[in-house]
Amino acid sequence: MDKNLSRLAIALVVGAMAPLFDSTIVSVALHTLSRDLHASVDTIQWVSTGYLLAMGVTVPLVGWLQNRVGGRRLWMASLVVFLIGSILCSLAWDAPSLIAFRVVQGVGAGAMMPLLTTLLMQAAGGRNVGKLMSVASLPTALGPILGPVIGGLILGAGSWPWLFWVNVPFAVAGLVLAWRFMPADGPVGTARLDAVGLVLLSPAVVGVLYGLSNASRSGGFARFDVWAPLGAGVVLLAAFVLWATRRRGAALVDLALLRHRPLAAAATLMFLMGAALYGGMLLLPLSFQELRGTDALGAGVLLIPQGVGSLLSRSLAGRLTDRIGARLVAVVGFAVVLAATIPFAFADGSTNEWWIALVLVVRGLGLGAVMIPIMAVGFVGLDRPEMPHASTITRLAQQLGGAFGTAVLAVVLAGAAAGGDAAAAFQQAFWWAIGITGFATVLALLLPGRQAAGGETSVSTSASARQPATSTVE
Repeated sequence: MDKNLSRLAIALVVGAMAPLFDSTIVSVALHTLSRDLHASVDTIQWVSTGYLLAMGVTVPLVGWLQNRVGGRRLWMASLVVFLIGSILCSLAWDAPSLIAFRVVQGVGAGAMMPLLTTLLMQAAGGRNVGKLMSVASLPTALGPILGPVIGGLILGAGSWPWLFWVNVPFAVAGLVLAWRFMPADGPVGTARLDAVGLVLLSPAVVGVLYGLSNASRSGGFARFDVWAPLGAGVVLLAAFVLWATRRRGAALVDLALLRHRPLAAAATLMFLMGAALYGGMLLLPLSFQELRGTDALGAGVLLIPQGVGSLLSRSLAGRLTDRIGARLVAVVGFAVVLAATIPFAFADGSTNEWWIALVLVVRGLGLGAVMIPIMAVGFVGLDRPEMPHASTITRLAQQLGGAFGTAVLAVVLAGAAAGGDAAAAFQQAFWWAIGITGFATVLALLLPGRQAAGGETSVSTSASARQPATSTVE
């Protein structure tokens, strides 16, 4: 990568560290927050749920906002919102105020995550996309490694408000780097906001995410607060699909881009990867605590090998994606994740910890290898104005997949645990995770190979081939 692109990548990655560390740090602190703020577990869960729903509302708006105010301004404004939200969270005086300030954080994070990918891909112009995604995914790899450990250390040495001050150095550094290294840009269009699409899509995402987030409670999918919002969300999502299909390029999110095979395959696999990744993040630490008696910090430490494996494979996966295409890299990556998840379907509280660490390193290698080609290939063949839509589609797919995988595995685990054998319950849940990963492995064969995932020539050719149709619609 040239110097300007490298500087842009560094500026974006440093800023993105704040929300990705924040989500994993706060996840280990819910029990402490419930105790110190004198709130019930159900109430304090909204610290995470409110953040998640705020992200879901914001993500569909990012493409339109980028066109209206420019990528640099939107990135810096989102980072400022997240910074303000973090400081306010540290000053919260009770559970409702903390939940409200977490919503402010979620709005900032919801804009930053899809914008990170969009800005990098637009700057790259279709060159070295695999290598670029290996840089862009660095916060995603570091978050699960350091977040739980940092959170556990802070809670052990201090009080919970310091959890949110961890974000401040990253946010400030991200703002300084963005001001210095991000190219100045301005509005690139004057398209009116698709208000009908917004009214349909944002509540749809919120309904699905909220319903799935409640499925882990007693009663599972039979709960009213699961099937009612989930059903309403699905109906609104179907209505948005019909609306967006008619409006094409004027829709809030241009779903016509899903006719582009690489993006459609990438979105599907991002959904499944989210299910496998976040489902594993539910089962692994919970199994360590339930079967081995570790605390939150101990479970976080046991997960470090998986994060290390993910770090080790990113660079190689990026180079291979550029060299041999996305298909083979993704298939092998999913196969590695599959093979490294199988041992947990036979593990119990007496399984050797060194063996678990070794398996987690291998699983991390697979997760790191899978993430790069899927993130990169969805943008192959797209014009610059189409990239914000593609970024929104893939981000929503990953977010919904993560919520789906977590909900399904939580329900399976709860149902199996009713028999009284905790080890057998976790083993059954891991078999479901294996099934999801196996399905993703097969679907990864649909990704384009070397020629379609190639460099600048194939990108420009594909974009030009679609241009007449796009212009006609507009």
